[in-house]
Amino acid sequence: MTTKTAPRIHPDAGVWIDHRRAQIVGLTADGPVTKTIESNVEKHLNRGGDSPLKGPYEARQVPADDSRQRALTGELDGYYDLVIDELQAYGRLLVFGPGEAKGELQARLLKHRQGPRISAIESAGALTEGQVVAKVRAHFGDALPRGRAPD
Repeated sequence: MTTKTAPRIHPDAGVWIDHRRAQIVGLTADGPVTKTIESNVEKHLNRGGDSPLKGPYEARQVPADDSRQRALTGELDGYYDLVIDELQAYGRLLVFGPGEAKGELQARLLKHRQGPRISAIESAGALTEGQVVAKVRAHFGDALPRGRAPD
């Protein structure tokens, strides 16, 4: 008879996220573990007011704005679910990034009843992987070893 052991939950992780990629940093006993998830979601082109398509058939030739937005939202929800799956191994979460994606991920975490895990939501511009690691470590009080600087 075999018994299953529960997956080990590491205490803390941070995720820098925008609509293109997510950089996850997990703090483990063996040091930081990083993973990048690409969204493969492209923003749909906005419907411009200077469209060369004029006349009674214009509405049939260009998809409605709301249907394009629904498609984009569905693609992003799938991306956020991939990120949430990767975060399952961790307890407390720091979510940060430059735009709307951090708030959208927060809403998705709340929908999945994982809101209490969120330690903080912060704005942050574009960061290198080393800067993301340093920010997560600093947030959770995990100091860098002496003599080693982040990338």
